[in-house]
Amino acid sequence: MIEERQAATYNGYMAIVVLFVLSCMAILGIAALPPLIKILLIIASVVILVCWFGFFMVAPNQGRVLQLFGRYVGSERTEGLRWANPLYMKAKVSLRVRNFESGTLKVNDSNGNPIDIAAVIVWRVVDTAEALFEVDDYENYVQIQSEAALRNLATTHPYDSHDDDGEGFCLRSNPEEVAELLKTEVHNRLSKAGVEVIEARISHLAYSPEIANAMLQRQQASAIVAARKKIVEGAVGMVELALESLSAKEVVDLDEERKAAMVSNLLVVLCGESAASPVVNTGSLYT
Repeated sequence: MIEERQAATYNGYMAIVVLFVLSCMAILGIAALPPLIKILLIIASVVILVCWFGFFMVAPNQGRVLQLFGRYVGSERTEGLRWANPLYMKAKVSLRVRNFESGTLKVNDSNGNPIDIAAVIVWRVVDTAEALFEVDDYENYVQIQSEAALRNLATTHPYDSHDDDGEGFCLRSNPEEVAELLKTEVHNRLSKAGVEVIEARISHLAYSPEIANAMLQRQQASAIVAARKKIVEGAVGMVELALESLSAKEVVDLDEERKAAMVSNLLVVLCGESAASPVVNTGSLYT
């Protein structure tokens, strides 16, 4: 595996001064020195002229990958004017933070339900050598591997929890945990390309249109059952409190049969959707 290392480069402004001085000395030498030395100075002048092509610029949050006849010799991240061997090939690599938003993917969750899902991946290059030499096209690699990780996440977890308490892990109810899982999986896939994943989040999540209505009905039914459960729990508590209060204050002495009737009537009144219509008993308690 090729890892990034610092290339041998020099301050460009200092190199300008040095090359200018050498050029002036070569020109003066050619004009004043003997013919034999002039030939050597002409050769030196050609070398100096070639050295003028060794300058290159490094912008902020940018790296340059240097190669010599196909061999990696190092990278340069120091911004400004730099100078290096003019025979080096100098490839630009952006180190800026970038976003990738996947298209809406249609996949089946772990329960086999078709869902539509999309994600936003925030990433940047942290190793310029790996980005250029370990993969063919690191930008395309980021897109393909991010979508593959998203598909894998969606197929290994349910869209919604089917637990009665609604506390099971699912894509819809656990956004922070899902984002962390997605970030970890995408990072593991992209680390070999010298890419760091800063953030990964689900940007779109829904049932596919063909089952959306059926799943909406199921969610509504679950909500109704949960609400009824709360109503029944509250009603049972109120009935229990009523019986305990009547017994403690000795308001009335009820046998087991009358208690059962009272409990039944109270539960009907407390759990019913519409208001109860009272019936006044003009006879005795037991008629």
